[in-house]
Amino acid sequence: MLKMQRITDTYDMQVYTDGGDYFGDVEEALLTKNKINGWRVKAAKNSYLNKVLGSAKGVIVPHQLVKAIGNIMIIAKSAVPSYNPEEED
Repeated sequence: MLKMQRITDTYDMQVYTDGGDYFGDVEEALLTKNKINGWRVKAAKNSYLNKVLGSAKGVIVPHQLVKAIGNIMIIAKSAVPSYNPEEED
């Protein structure tokens, strides 16, 4: 059965990768006509996204990379920017 949810209910929802890493929080849904085109995800303090981006505030995740939305949002690992801690040196 399909469960309907308001877009505003997703704001501040936690986002995780399909690998189980905390990615960030939903800030906004990007709409084109009546269709969700993407999600703006802000980097939270202890998130993987904050480690990768450094001073940037967030990223836009295309809706095609969202795997599930319920109490949390799960996105594909391919949406995650690559992170190599050795590059920081």
